[in-house]
Amino acid sequence: MNTPSSSAITENKVTLEQWRALLAVIDAGGYAKAAEQLNKSQSAVSYAIAQLESALGVKVFNLQGRKAVATPGGELLYRRAKLLLEQAERLEMSAGCLSVHVEPLVKIAVDIIVPPKKVLYCLSLFAKDFPDTRVEYFETVLSGTEDAVLKRQVDLAIGGNVPTGFVGEKLMTCKFHGVSSADHPLQHLGRPVTLEDMRQHRQIIVRDSGQYRRHTVGWQEAEQRWTVSHIKTSLEAIRLGMGYAWIPDAYTTEDVEAGTIKYLPVDIGAEREVAVYMTFADKEFAGPATKRLAEILKECLPKSCAGHQE
Repeated sequence: MNTPSSSAITENKVTLEQWRALLAVIDAGGYAKAAEQLNKSQSAVSYAIAQLESALGVKVFNLQGRKAVATPGGELLYRRAKLLLEQAERLEMSAGCLSVHVEPLVKIAVDIIVPPKKVLYCLSLFAKDFPDTRVEYFETVLSGTEDAVLKRQVDLAIGGNVPTGFVGEKLMTCKFHGVSSADHPLQHLGRPVTLEDMRQHRQIIVRDSGQYRRHTVGWQEAEQRWTVSHIKTSLEAIRLGMGYAWIPDAYTTEDVEAGTIKYLPVDIGAEREVAVYMTFADKEFAGPATKRLAEILKECLPKSCAGHQE
């Protein structure tokens, strides 16, 4: 299979628009849909592909009816072009950050082990310093936080894992306890609760929000499980006596003090901990608003989240 060298691509000056056309045709499976996605005429897309093939001396598609099927060379170029366009987009975003004094928008992903109420308090402080900056706040679970950083969907992320290739700064350690309603059978065994005891009852689990759901916590004892999307839903199920769960202390303190729910009297591992990190998507090009929000989160979250350790 003949593939073009980097020097050949440079000499023939294949444009970013031609690379975009290549990606669109492969993703869409044909010229017509690609043209629609790119908001261009079909002839313009066909011309861009023809120019690319001419410049590189490589045939990138075979037509099978109305469908454009990538050749082996086309598939290789597709993978490399995708990386090239991602890098170009990042460069444009970085240049944009440098050209303005303050970002008009800051996007943040926070794992829901940190209660939204605590995050919103930090955002209220941020709004006083940057009243004109818009905020997008994503509530994530496990690998969903990592995905938000890896896909460059956010400027800042807070969660229990740091994506590969990034450096995270530890903010705090969140404590978890197993909890159930006061009248749950596990509260009335007359002895410490064992792992085998927990396996006999329903556990409420919060679903990983990541695309590939790469993580599961090692706290899933029960064969019978109900899965929900938010800790608040899990906590409500606990109050209703539907099962037990491991929930951050920051969510359960008031209920435990009120007697609505109780800690499970387990024999081993009554308290479990998760380190929480803050990660910049690109700290070098972070603007003043993003950096200020990071400072506020770093200062306030460890103090406001009950059950944490510095």
